[in-house]
Formats: sequence, C-alpha cells, structure tokens
Amino acid sequence: MEKSKTIEAFLKENEQKELLRFSSAGSVDDGKSTMLGHLLHDAKGVYEDQLASIKNASKQMAKGEIDYALFTDGLKAEREQGITIDVAYRYFSTPKRKFIVADTPGHEQYTRNMATGASTAQLAVILIDARLGVLTQSKRHLFISSLMGIPHIIVAVNKMDLVDYSEEVFSKIKKDFTAFARKLNIKDLRFVPISALVGDNVAARDKEHMTWYEGESLLELLENVYIGSDSNMVDLRYPVQYVLRPNLNFRGFCGQVASGVIKVGDEIMALPSGKRSHVKAIVTMDGDLDHAIPGQSVTVTLEDEIDISRGDMLVRPNNLPQIDRHIEATLIWMSEQPMDPNGSYFIKQTTMTSRCRIDNIRYRIDVNTLHREKADHLELNEIGRVSIVSNRKLMFDPFDQNRATGSFILIDAITNNTVGAGMIIRRDSADDAPGLNDQKVSDERLKRHPDAVGAADRSERLGQTPQTIWITGLVASGKSDLAYALEKEIFEKGGLAYVLDGEDMRLGLCRDLDFTACDKAEHIRRVAEAAKLLNEAGVTAICAFVSPFKKARAQAAEIIGKERFKEVFVKASLEYCAKHDDKGLYKGAEEGSVKGLAGVNAPYEAPSDPWETFDPENEGKESCAFRIFEKLRKEGKL
Repeated sequence: MEKSKTIEAFLKENEQKELLRFSSAGSVDDGKSTMLGHLLHDAKGVYEDQLASIKNASKQMAKGEIDYALFTDGLKAEREQGITIDVAYRYFSTPKRKFIVADTPGHEQYTRNMATGASTAQLAVILIDARLGVLTQSKRHLFISSLMGIPHIIVAVNKMDLVDYSEEVFSKIKKDFTAFARKLNIKDLRFVPISALVGDNVAARDKEHMTWYEGESLLELLENVYIGSDSNMVDLRYPVQYVLRPNLNFRGFCGQVASGVIKVGDEIMALPSGKRSHVKAIVTMDGDLDHAIPGQSVTVTLEDEIDISRGDMLVRPNNLPQIDRHIEATLIWMSEQPMDPNGSYFIKQTTMTSRCRIDNIRYRIDVNTLHREKADHLELNEIGRVSIVSNRKLMFDPFDQNRATGSFILIDAITNNTVGAGMIIRRDSADDAPGLNDQKVSDERLKRHPDAVGAADRSERLGQTPQTIWITGLVASGKSDLAYALEKEIFEKGGLAYVLDGEDMRLGLCRDLDFTACDKAEHIRRVAEAAKLLNEAGVTAICAFVSPFKKARAQAAEIIGKERFKEVFVKASLEYCAKHDDKGLYKGAEEGSVKGLAGVNAPYEAPSDPWETFDPENEGKESCAFRIFEKLRKEGKL
C-alpha cells in the first residue's frame, strides 16, 4: 500500500513538471546520435533491458562497451551506415523537467524530415564538429530552425577532445556562427563545448579538460532555459475540431487551445460568422475548468445557440486574426513529385481544410547561401516563397506571431499525400502587395485576334483620342462624384466617355471577388483590362478606384498603355473622408472591426507626380471636371 502511494506521488510529481520539446541536428559524423545517447544514459532515461540490448549490439558491432548512438539510431539502415535517416522521438525526464527530443537527420536530402522534427520544437541543438568548424550544412540547420520559428538555439561544439579541448577553436567557431546568425531572426543563441563520446559537458560540467569554460553543461542548459514566454498567451485562438452533441441538452465545441487563455464568462466571437456569445463552461473528462491554456484539449459550451462547425474559430471580439483567402508563405516542398503550379491541392490550416491553388512562386531560397533564385516550381526539399489562394477564407496570424495559426500543410487532392509545409509571412508593405501581372496565361496556344477595324479608325469615327482617366484617393474622398461629373462634362461637349466605378464593378464583372489582398489586385487588373477594351473601342474610360499602391497603378498603366493613362489624385484629408463616409468604414476601423482601410490601418501611397489634382475641400467637382476636360481638349484628345 505504501509502495503504491509512493508510485502515485512520483507520477503526480512527474505530471506537474514543465515539458520542453527540442530537436537536434548535425552534419554527417558530427556525433549527434552519440550526444543524445549519452544524454539519455546520463539522465537515467534508458530502461535496463534497453541498456542491455544496446551493450550486446555494441559488442557485436565491435563498438566498445556502449555505442551511445544506438540509443536513437533504431533503423537497420541507420545502424549499418552510421547516420540518422528518419526522425526518432525519445522521452526522458530529470528532477527539473520533462523532455521530448526529436533526433532529426542532417543530410540535405532529408530536409523534410528535419523540418518535421523541428515543427513542434521549442529549442534546437545544433552540433558542429570542432575539427571542421562551421560548415554549409551547419548554416542550413540554423536557417531551417529559424524558418520553423524555434526561439532557442544551443550550438554544441562537439569532439573537443580531438582538438585538445582548445578554447581558441571554440571561440573561432562561436564567432563565425554568431556572424551568420545575425542574418536570421534568432532570439536566443547559446554555445557549449562538449565531447559526446567521453561525456564532457553533456550531462555534467567538465572540470578537468575545459576549465576555461564557465558556462553550464548541455543538460543544465536544457533544464534551465526559460520557455515561459514562448507560448502566445495574449491572442485567443480556439479552432473548433468537432461539435459534440451527445444529447438534446448538450452542445459543445471540442478543440485544442492554440494560443491565448479562454475563461468561463469570457465574451467570444465565432469566425467567420462574427456571431458573439459568452463561455458557459469549459468541460474535460476530469471535470470542468475555470480556464484553459495553450495545448489543452477541452470542450467549450456557450451561453447562446450559435451555428459553429469544424474549421471555425473562437476568438476575442477585440483581438481578431487576419481573415483572407490569400496568403504569402514560406513553403517547404516535401514530395518527391515536383510542385505543379496548376495542380489541385488542399490546404489544411488549424482545423480548416479547403481547396487552394498556387497563385505565384515569388522565388526559391538557396538554403546554403540564403540567396533568392527565380523558380517556376519547387522540387523535393526545396524552400520558396509562394502566394496561395484558398477557396474558403482562412483565419490566421503571421507565423512569427503565432506558430499554431501561422502554419499549414498542403495536401495533393488526387493522392491525398502531404506535399508541403508552410509558414505564413507577415505582409505589411507595398512591396508585398500582389502584382497585377503575377498570374501569367499558362497556355501558349492562346493568341489575340487581329482587329478588322483598327483603333485609329474608331477614334476617327468618334472624333476623339480615347484616354483612361484613373482617379485615385482615399475611401469617401469624392472619386466617384468627380468621375460622373467628368463623364457628363465630356458627353455634353460632344465626346464619349464611360465610368468604371468600384462599387459597380463589384456588382458585375468582379462580383466573385472578395476584399482580400489577392482579390483586390485581381479587381484592379480586371478594371485595367476593361479600360483598355473601352479605349480600343474609341471610348474614354474614367476609372474611380482607391488603388492604394503605386505599383498597382503603374501596372494598370502598362496594361492600358502609358500614353493613354492619366492619373488624377483626389487630395482629401482623413477628417474630410470620415465626415463624408456614409458606410461607417472609418468608425469601424477606429473600433477595430474594419481591417485594411487605406490610409487608416492599411497603406495608401499618394501619387508623386499626378497628371491632375482635385482638392474637394476647396473646389467643386464640376469645376475640376471642367479643368480636366479643357486639359484634354488642349492636348488634342477631345
């Protein structure tokens, strides 16, 4: 009875220990598996029967009394070749912490395996052979660790016994590696000199050979590294995995808290519907909780009946994720079948699964040099930056802000194989806005038919040289008012013009488009193509669109023809626009419910050298329309 209580107390104490997940990587023959084996052995993380088996195998392979690498290299091919091929997970604990270690391969051909092991790690141990120094593979391991958002890096300089425990060698490696790490987003970088074969500085500090090293041993670093702030405890993200309905009286939403803290009584918003309610209870198999934290799997019940299904997300009303069908991401291609940019894929992000397409491959990253290369597809283990468009709206945060909601996998729609893993990139600048010409026509057989009637003939018949008047400005600045006033002015003076207005276009030609970054770019592209067709028909096009980015307007000018493109800037203050806003967009942006409003919580780049400027605060629309007409007349366009 007493023994049973002792075991129960031990298990209870072990359950309360903090858990650290870490991965390890190293180049060929750096001694990574030996280091991990020695760590497991010295930390008493090996069972007696396993130890006996390893000792027997070591003798058969003539590797001495104990070959520590055999503790993690379990595959036959790994033992025969003396390398790590697949990811091996090992579990051990010390009086301070519990550990899950992912022993990942270091070979370039097994990049996908390393990425798999690093995807859930909070810390990475990167081995460097003291004899060889910082290799290209070492840099690649650090890059991938940084890419996967691992906040803590320990660089273990191994085989110090083979360089006579030289402090100079260790210092040079530390200097070289630190210089490379400055190019990456590494938050916590530490170094420790070790000898995995002998065990120096692995579990216990070496006080005989490396007296010059005053830091902690590898195990002490693992035990003491602070991970309390690694989890995102601010942004509540609760992806719903399953709707639990065992009887008529219970309706709960099962899932795992991805980030933030959810409490009983909290006001929540269900996305994408936007419906609000309050948390009634947090139910678990062991009883109800008053709150749940990241990593906990629970069932949440609400005060109100809301239509929520798998893939939806519970958040706080004043702390919303980005909601978009378009994402920019760093993608690791994990399939032996090369990427097909025109292929059919599913994207699985949190609990949401949707069809998607690869919209654009911006570049491929050389993982050895970090250089960007042009690419039209990705091969196995290659990494690139891509644009992806999902059929359904995704609810996400940038990966560097939230690893749980900022990551996803791509699934081949035909084979159902996982073919890629991605990390969503923060996109705040105009340089990251989708271009109008990013998506090219893939079928080279498509060709434009020659005109039977030329544009010059139509222009002569109508007595005008058609132009595109592109009116840009903030929301509610008066763009459309000016556009229609100008159309009337031209028509009354004998000319022919037609207005392409944002709202009208969205009700017709662009009714299938949303207000995502990608769809906004496609919206402007369609407008530019429509204006071009109007011009070729001899009609002057008047386009009234916010079009906040100079890049997008420049590309619209290329589509239409720069000789026809006339940019008009409606120069109005935010106060004026907010006052004339009859849709409440500015108020919504101020309250946080409206995202992406140009000039408020999204960029707006005013023209640097517009063809004409309209100041609605000091001039009437009719007056400006007359000025534009007269300017066109003097240029011989009307």
